[in-house]
Amino acid sequence: MRNPLGVLAVGCSVLLAATAGCAAESAPTTTQAQSTPVPLTAISALGDFATLDYCSLLDPKRLKNSTADTPDSSFTACQADFVQAGRPRTVTIGPLAADRDPNVQAYAYPGQVPDGVSVQQAGFVPPRTCGRAVTFADGVRLAVSITDKDDSGSAEDRCTAADDVVGGVLDAVTGNRVRHPQLPDRSWGRVDSCAILSASGAQGADATAGFAGHSCILDKVSLEFAVVRQAPAGPSETLGNRTARVAADGAFCRVRTVQPSPATPGRAEQATVSVVDTSGAGGEAACPAARTAAATIFSRIP
Repeated sequence: MRNPLGVLAVGCSVLLAATAGCAAESAPTTTQAQSTPVPLTAISALGDFATLDYCSLLDPKRLKNSTADTPDSSFTACQADFVQAGRPRTVTIGPLAADRDPNVQAYAYPGQVPDGVSVQQAGFVPPRTCGRAVTFADGVRLAVSITDKDDSGSAEDRCTAADDVVGGVLDAVTGNRVRHPQLPDRSWGRVDSCAILSASGAQGADATAGFAGHSCILDKVSLEFAVVRQAPAGPSETLGNRTARVAADGAFCRVRTVQPSPATPGRAEQATVSVVDTSGAGGEAACPAARTAAATIFSRIP
């Protein structure tokens, strides 16, 4: 008589072997899936754009044979002056952008890039400037530039320095060195620019926030917050219970007011209200409307 327990034991052994075989066959697939590179997006690389410390992306050691001043971190960029091989220069990282730019062109970046990231050359830049764009997998671009303050530097040398800075940016985002400081309560970096602009009574469709949330446009009126080294010059007047300065700038009239930066000693936070003239008369024609808008907006800024 056959032993039913023996048959059961053999059946279990076969089942276990088949299961093990399936697991063994599926193991390489799991390993392969885990090793597949994940394209690096800007949000995964940089985190919250509104609180990003752009200066955490700058590695001064990448600026070969140079001495650099303490970098200035604004709400949308980092800037530092330095002297490299006797040449005074400025390095800027930021701002971020997501719109298409036909002036950004491919070139042979000499360094390594993470999966999904590319580096382009920026064609529309100020004189004596080499511009680069670090483009992430989601299409968001980070601007990087080197500008010579005199005519002593060559374009090739500037662009070599710009590529060195790009290498430092990529090392920072892949090495978990990106910082997000906690802004003090009174910092204008915490203010919702679109909420202020919309509540001011400016006419138009929905307000459009800037990429990092520190600026907003509503029809012909815009509001922007920034950190600056020096307060604006020129005659002052009182608008919205704040000391303000008004100046035409091309087709725009801009009204600026400042407060001491609560986060960075020796620096100022600046609020700028701009109104564009669409008649062709120039910025002076927009200044009455700019004064009216600034008086309301400035009174609402905490």
